[in-house]
Amino acid sequence: MSDQQPVFSIEKIYVKDLSLEIPNAPRIFLERETPEVNIQLHSKGERVDEGLYEVLLTVTVTAKVKEKTMFLVEVGQAGIFQIRNVPEGEMDPVLGIGCPNILFPYLREAVSDIVTRAGFHAVILSPVNFEALYHQGKQQAEMNAVAAAEKPEEENKITH
Repeated sequence: MSDQQPVFSIEKIYVKDLSLEIPNAPRIFLERETPEVNIQLHSKGERVDEGLYEVLLTVTVTAKVKEKTMFLVEVGQAGIFQIRNVPEGEMDPVLGIGCPNILFPYLREAVSDIVTRAGFHAVILSPVNFEALYHQGKQQAEMNAVAAAEKPEEENKITH
């Protein structure tokens, strides 16, 4: 039997990018209102070498009171994964669902830690269903492709 068994291993998990802004300090620490928190999450995976892939999970957390920004945190949590002997059609789900599921707890801890160190109450990110996000992203891409194909040819031409 040949050694064509699928291989999946974590080579390295690391913080690739970390940013904290508190534009209205020190006055913002005097606010007593509960901030409105906005969270944006993105994931991307790319091949870095034969059988090695980097997946980057990025979250941006913005907390505001009225129109004033309390803080803005951006964390890019990355991992290098060895993935071999996986059929091409199954790579996207591995990179878009499996790897982000592994990285998320590290991302959650980094966000909570930096927000606490900045002097605010911890922000604990809720669990994320990466499978649902992956399928939503694929549906959106398909809808965009259909919409682009349905445009009249005149709109696609560039005029001089």
